[in-house]
Amino acid sequence: MASKTLARPVWWKNTFFLFGILLVIIALIGLVRGESAIRDPGQIREGRLVMINLLAAVLMIANGLVSHRLAIQAYEEANGPED
Repeated sequence: MASKTLARPVWWKNTFFLFGILLVIIALIGLVRGESAIRDPGQIREGRLVMINLLAAVLMIANGLVSHRLAIQAYEEANGPED
């Protein structure tokens, strides 16, 4: 049985990037409309929700960078580098 060659990993399929971008959008909404716009129903009132979302976005994007680089490295080890 012939093995199928894998497609080169693309960044936009990595969910860490997608969730990071979503968290940035949520933080921007919080900056523009106020923290009450991004607070969950029933959530206690606390400050710094925008900063918490921005920090979470940075961590998600950093995780995306690491996992994407590892995926590219594994792809190149299996298939050889593309020029």
